[in-house]
Amino acid sequence: MGFQIVDRVLDEIVVLALERHTDERGWFSETFRADLFERLGLPAHFLQANHSRSHRGVLRGLHFQWQPPMGKLMRVTRGRACLVAADIRPASPHFRRWHALEAAAEDPLLVWAPAGFARGFCALADDTEIEYLCTAVYEAGAQRRIRWDDPELAIRWPVEHPRLSAQDAQAPSLREWLARGTSLPPPQV
Repeated sequence: MGFQIVDRVLDEIVVLALERHTDERGWFSETFRADLFERLGLPAHFLQANHSRSHRGVLRGLHFQWQPPMGKLMRVTRGRACLVAADIRPASPHFRRWHALEAAAEDPLLVWAPAGFARGFCALADDTEIEYLCTAVYEAGAQRRIRWDDPELAIRWPVEHPRLSAQDAQAPSLREWLARGTSLPPPQV
């Protein structure tokens, strides 16, 4: 099989190792196969693929989309990054808990986080590239942000003073966002 689950965190975040076939020319790896993902109980239908490049110290997040609900399968394709997923569903038994994983292009890892998790990453090397498959198409009016340094989440990022977009720097706290009364998808457990 081309994929192996190496960790399952907060019941729904799944870390997968990719099988690499190596010879004197280099290596080859499948990064997605619907039939194998279905066997592992993971989504097998992705509607959008994204690819980003960031300089060292750039932090993107925490982002999420609830309508339509969007899950993401992420991997580092160049450089090194800290990938984070935080459960922001009040009805979840893991509400406000998060998982961070440092990964590099040399690590054949994928990280799956379903809808209802706010996701982000911090580039730990220059020209870090992240590729992610999404279970829904991006809808500008439904995409939201939560502060990267939200005190209730207390995520331990590996950078003290990250480079942020203007939108991420002005994002509300989780408490402020929830006070607006916006509903999130229920836990998928």
